[in-house]
Amino acid sequence: MARMHHAYDLDRQGWLKPHANVLRALSPNQDDRPEGNHPTLLVLHNISLPPQEFGGPYIRDFFQNQLDIDAHPWFENIRDLKVSAHFLIQRTGHIIQFVPTTRRAWHAGVSQFDGRERCNDFSIGIELEGSDFEPFTEAQYRELSRLSRALRMRHDLRAVRGHEHIAPGRKSDPGPFFDWKRVKREHGWAKETLPEQELEPRPEQAPGQGR
Repeated sequence: MARMHHAYDLDRQGWLKPHANVLRALSPNQDDRPEGNHPTLLVLHNISLPPQEFGGPYIRDFFQNQLDIDAHPWFENIRDLKVSAHFLIQRTGHIIQFVPTTRRAWHAGVSQFDGRERCNDFSIGIELEGSDFEPFTEAQYRELSRLSRALRMRHDLRAVRGHEHIAPGRKSDPGPFFDWKRVKREHGWAKETLPEQELEPRPEQAPGQGR
């Protein structure tokens, strides 16, 4: 069967193979996964730098430890942070890869899933350029679907969660505007691999409620 023109593939090291929609930008914020740990969990995040501003170079600079702290007053809050994710999906749908999937990116922090702590050890992290306060773009959902399919072909990913699900009370992303039902419907994830609470019907407001 011929491959889709837009399909992604990973090489043996866990980098996306060359593609017009993909940029590789190596982050120093990575290390080896502990022995015996392989990616089984996909973690979704949102990020914007400065908060709720899109399209600048700052996320890439931040993950590469090259952020100009003087470029915006808010950046003082993250001066000493050393973090990364495996991938960033920009509002345009373009993908930047910072860390190969075979190695550990520093995206989850203090976290727990299915009785296991330190989710960085056994997860792949995808950042969506966005915030908790507005919808993600059509291009982002499209490329997230294509990317996640490529990741499942290479790795035994058994679940997908938001940062909010593995670090409840500490994190809130990808947030209330992320459409988990769409991910189930269009992205090929089985219901049991997704956060159950996100697939439940939302209670309808009584007439006049919330006005």
